[in-house]
Parts: sequence; structure tokens; C-alpha cells
Amino acid sequence: MDKGIYKNFLLKQVRKEKSLAVLIDPDKFGRANWKHIIPLAEKAGVNYFFAGGSMLVNDAFDSCITFLKMNSKIPVVLFPGSRFQISKNADALLLLSLISGRNPELLIGQHVLAAPELKRSGLEIIPTGYMLIDGGNLTSVNYVSQTLPIPADKTDIAVSTAMAGEMLGMKLIYLEAGSGAGKPVSASMISAVREKIQAPLIVGGGIRDAERASQSCKAGADVVVVGNGFEEDASLIFEIASAVHEAGKKVYSV
Repeated sequence: MDKGIYKNFLLKQVRKEKSLAVLIDPDKFGRANWKHIIPLAEKAGVNYFFAGGSMLVNDAFDSCITFLKMNSKIPVVLFPGSRFQISKNADALLLLSLISGRNPELLIGQHVLAAPELKRSGLEIIPTGYMLIDGGNLTSVNYVSQTLPIPADKTDIAVSTAMAGEMLGMKLIYLEAGSGAGKPVSASMISAVREKIQAPLIVGGGIRDAERASQSCKAGADVVVVGNGFEEDASLIFEIASAVHEAGKKVYSV
């Protein structure tokens, strides 16, 4: 079902507006934190909640999505680590295909198993080319996906992979250094990928301060995703949101 989330991505891209998504991992971010982060996110002007994780141990996924939808007007977009992370209460789902790796389960296998449920869910499904970039240390997503990330200095591989994903019909391209990454995706790689694709570009992993967020936006990211930084210090949400939105204004004025 088209709920306008993808159209919103496109509209903001045309307007050169930059967006901030807060990644909520239901396993790591308990109910008390959900209550705490919602008013801060709304006041800061956060554009999206992304919800999901590399794996779920606790049975909190659907209750987290329901809580976010009942208590906030910020769109909730599923960022699933597996086919079990589906909730019809969300607004949209990023159908992630791990195009940087060669694990068939994450290229198409899990998608086939999830397809009937996704069709029934009424969710807006957005095909997304998901690319892992080496963030300097082994992350959960590297371990769980059983794939190697693209080396941080191999910009040509990243660019070709993003181009191939777009040619295959991916509507979004997502550069991911991984939760807890030692360093984020470099501005030079973001810029090089942005130059060669037309699809909205999402960048996440290792972004823990306003400067990094601003650099990613100025390099060409349309959406910046921050998770661990807010888990450690929720007040950062104002600084990072301000930097992201201000970067969009500066790009537009150039």
C-alpha cells in the first residue's frame, strides 16, 4: 500500500532537503527510552523513525512499533534484520537486499519467504539496495549477515555496486558502516556514489555528532541515520537534527 513515504523521500530530494532518521532497536531501547525519545524527536524535527536490528532476542518488536505509532506523528519505517521483523502497524518497510555481499539468503532468500506476509500487511514496500561499508571494526550486521563489507578505501567498488543496485530497480541506496562502527562512511565515498546514482541516498553507522552528520549531508546523503549516539545521549538529537536540516539549506542556496 502506498502511504507516501517513498514519495516523501523523492520530494525532499528534489527540494534538496536533508532528513534525519532515528534508528530504534527494540532490543536495546526499552519502553522507558521510547517514552523519552518521542517528545525529543518531535521537538527536534526528526523526519523518520527507523525500527529494527540485526537480531531480536526479546519479544518487543511489534509492541515497540505500536507504541511509536500511538504516541507520535513521525512516520515509522521498518528496517528489518530478518523476515521476522514485520509489523503491519508501521508505515513502510525498507525491503533490504544486501547487494554488497554474496549471501543469497540476504539477496533474495529471506525476501521470498517474507513475500506472502508482506503482501498481506498493507505496508508500503520500498526496495532498497543495502551496502555494508567497512567501519573499522566487526559489527553485528557483518557477523549476522556472514558477508564482508566493502573496504572503506574501495570507492570504485561502492560506486559500481550502487549503480548496479539502481539498475536492478532498487528505489533507495543505503550505505551502512554498521551499528557501533568505529568510523562512518567517508564523505568522499558518499560524494562519489551520489554523483553516479539518482535514487535517494541513505547513510548510517558511526555518526555520533553534529559535525559527522553535516559532512555526510553535504557530501550527498539525503537521509542520515543515527542510533547508538542517541541511545548513549538523547540530548544529541537537537544538535544533530539542527546540523542535518541546516546542511540542506546550505546545499539549496549554492
